[in-house]
Amino acid sequence: MKVKLIEPLNVSHELIKELSEPIKALGHEFVYYNEKTTDNDELIERSKDADIIMIGNNPYPKEVIKEMDSLKLINVAFTGVDHVAVDDAKKKDIKICNAAGYSDQAVSELAIGLTLDIYRKISDSSPLIGKEIKDKTVGIIGTGNIGIRTAELFSAFGAKLIAYSRTEKDEAKELGIKYVSLDELLSSSDIISVHLPLNDNTRGFLNKEKLEKINDNAILINCARGPIIDNEALANLLNQDKIAGAGIDVFDMEPPLPKDYPLLYAKNIVLTPHIAYFTEESMIRRAKIAFDNTISFLKGDPKNIMK
Repeated sequence: MKVKLIEPLNVSHELIKELSEPIKALGHEFVYYNEKTTDNDELIERSKDADIIMIGNNPYPKEVIKEMDSLKLINVAFTGVDHVAVDDAKKKDIKICNAAGYSDQAVSELAIGLTLDIYRKISDSSPLIGKEIKDKTVGIIGTGNIGIRTAELFSAFGAKLIAYSRTEKDEAKELGIKYVSLDELLSSSDIISVHLPLNDNTRGFLNKEKLEKINDNAILINCARGPIIDNEALANLLNQDKIAGAGIDVFDMEPPLPKDYPLLYAKNIVLTPHIAYFTEESMIRRAKIAFDNTISFLKGDPKNIMK
């Protein structure tokens, strides 16, 4: 088979070479493109005649997928796959796998970092009095791996933990998390941290009506996906002092943001340009997971296949 890594993975060429050796040892071809492109024609050119392509968070749209005749696997070196035309891939019986778990620690740490920045006015270098996380009620929305890891870190600071999730997990309960309704979480949390995937059920999940249920002294952290929240409504509520602060790493589109984007002008907000996943350690982890996914597929034992 022909395997093509069609964008860089933010790791050294030496590591890419090392990780690709088992592919070649199995008798397969490996091709690596070390520059990113968003041009559909170039993506088609890079992907043609590949059996497996490997990508990161670069969009892989339906216009590209429809031109693929031999493609069997889209190996996404990322947790979310919402930047891939999944339905179009399924129609062509192309499998999709992801690198789940590579950024759990990185994302969780940034959620804590954004909270500390807001509470202690770090970015502002402000002399105003700050707050401590200890004894605050932290509401975790979504108790997947990242949600639970974030809860563990907040717990280490002495916070009280509540959560809302479609599925209640024993692991979360053992950590001391109490599951509550979404309305109770929004109204009773001092800190709300969002950890949901983006799909048809979660797009616009925290709409204007739900955001208005957040208590005036609470702060909202989003290191998940931007479209989960109505960000225009969030900006308005921040500017009206109806929400005390927000730490936002994800938006309705990838940065750079348009100059009129509402959150750019909101009060008491800390913005980072979608970097929660982006650490030296997490980039190495995701490269290793992605190549392991490829090798497992080549051996007839696929891993991390998205349903």
